[in-house]
Amino acid sequence: MTDLPHAPLLTVDTHIDIPWPDRGDFTQDTDYRHVDLPKLRRGGIAAACLVAYVGQGATDPTAHAAISRQALAMLDAINQGVEGGPARICPLAAEIESAFREGITAIVPAVENGYAMGEDLSLLAQFRARGARYMTLTHNGHNALADSARPMAFLSDPESRHGGLSGLGREAIAEMNRLGLMVDISHTARSTMMQAVRLSRSPVLATHSCVRALCDHPRNLDDEQLDALRDCDGVIHITAVDAFLRPREVRAQRPVSVADYVDHIDYVANRIGVRHVGISSDFDGGGMIEGWRNAAQSPALTAELQRRGYDRDQIAQIWGGNFLRVLRAAEAVATA
Repeated sequence: MTDLPHAPLLTVDTHIDIPWPDRGDFTQDTDYRHVDLPKLRRGGIAAACLVAYVGQGATDPTAHAAISRQALAMLDAINQGVEGGPARICPLAAEIESAFREGITAIVPAVENGYAMGEDLSLLAQFRARGARYMTLTHNGHNALADSARPMAFLSDPESRHGGLSGLGREAIAEMNRLGLMVDISHTARSTMMQAVRLSRSPVLATHSCVRALCDHPRNLDDEQLDALRDCDGVIHITAVDAFLRPREVRAQRPVSVADYVDHIDYVANRIGVRHVGISSDFDGGGMIEGWRNAAQSPALTAELQRRGYDRDQIAQIWGGNFLRVLRAAEAVATA
């Protein structure tokens, strides 16, 4: 088998958190961030989705207004953070590909947690105007849009608040489709995810989730959910959070590794096809495993995929091609 160099691949890490408050250090080679521009370039990452993450809190007008301001400020920081380095904000698939050809790192802004829009649908257009290309419907804890996979006791969450999507959540998905914002179902309750698949006019994606058959965690997707992703032509991007990759008893005995990570890719590829699996790190948001502790170590995944027998085209699909396909589908729905 011929070695496949990592560098020629158009690689996309679909979920990276930005530290907040922002330190204005994205272009610097830091010793405390798992992702900055120098590490992305050393690791051969062509495109990185940087997310404005807001944690779940109270769902009242005052809290919603404050958290919306924070999300907008975070998106502004992402846009400003690329200045002074060989990077570019690239909201469109064609722009990502153009940046790759020019040797420029593509930055794709996104929003994690629909809590960021509160109950104001007009904020979705403001997110999109700042380059955002997806929004994760929930985080930990239910919000005004939908039920989360992890109800939070400190928020007095019932097991289910809406039975999946709320009426506002359904309106939000329609507006996201109109704007070309991809619907991210990571963190959502199973009911939310299955309803979103049926409702969205463009394929949904999980930007940072793992396989429940291999690790029984409420954040992970079961076989029926994987089948639903296949049927809507969506993608699950496996994420490097050890608690989602292996059960507690395994983690107590040894570190979770790149091999464990690729086991999840194997499972998805075997069940629903290579077309429906991708890669995310969740660096600076909890992601980090043995062999892939920062963006500079990303070639380790390519090496493991090749060792498992994936060919050049399959690895290119997994590392970025599948994400770009779903992004293009969202663009097509938005302009239809």
